[in-house]
Amino acid sequence: MKIEIWSDVACPFCYIGERHLDLALEGFAHPDDVEIVPRSFELDPSATPGEHTPMAEALAAKFGTTPAQVEAMQRGIGEKAQAVGLEFDTRKASTTNTFDAHRLVHLAEQSGRGRELMHALMTGYFAHGLRAGDRDELVRVATEVGLDESRVREVLAGEEFADAVRADEAKARATGITGVPFFLIDGKYAVSGAQPVEAFRSALDEVWAKEHPVQVLGGDDAAVCTDDSCALPGTSTTQA
Repeated sequence: MKIEIWSDVACPFCYIGERHLDLALEGFAHPDDVEIVPRSFELDPSATPGEHTPMAEALAAKFGTTPAQVEAMQRGIGEKAQAVGLEFDTRKASTTNTFDAHRLVHLAEQSGRGRELMHALMTGYFAHGLRAGDRDELVRVATEVGLDESRVREVLAGEEFADAVRADEAKARATGITGVPFFLIDGKYAVSGAQPVEAFRSALDEVWAKEHPVQVLGGDDAAVCTDDSCALPGTSTTQA
């Protein structure tokens, strides 16, 4: 089973939704048969690279509210995050361009660390005031999950993986994805948003059952018992 996850470092519901998926996988019967692939999605691709604006100020301006109202909303989101064991404190958070962060996730994915880096970036952003557009801070987080510092700096200094990020975003558009998180299972089953753990678990079980139907082997004339009787093969004899 392949699960592609479109998300952004700066998306709180991506942070929560991915945690819900992980919790659902803990109760899934076939976790070792699941491949998870992170996909890029920028919520604000027009943001100026390297510039950071306090989150409350930026969102208040974007949605026509006050910083106090934004902070109240963030506290509500924080309660949902903390309820599933996530750190959350956006008082130091700032909005920024996340393109470089997505490029590094593609780099990390080459060594199987894509999701690990994405989670580290989200935790840093939503709990510790990580400036997700600051290249030195990106280097620090990337090396903390095991990436080579010189390689990380080489990627950030050039355009490597830019095409991979754009390809993910083009696939999102072609798929009709307009918001994140978005989970695409085996290329044809979709779960949109930070659904409850139970919803993810049901989706996993349903997709597995559809893609791996039970095939009954042998004939259909073997002796069987139902709720109210037992039949001998080849006869109509029953025993209550």
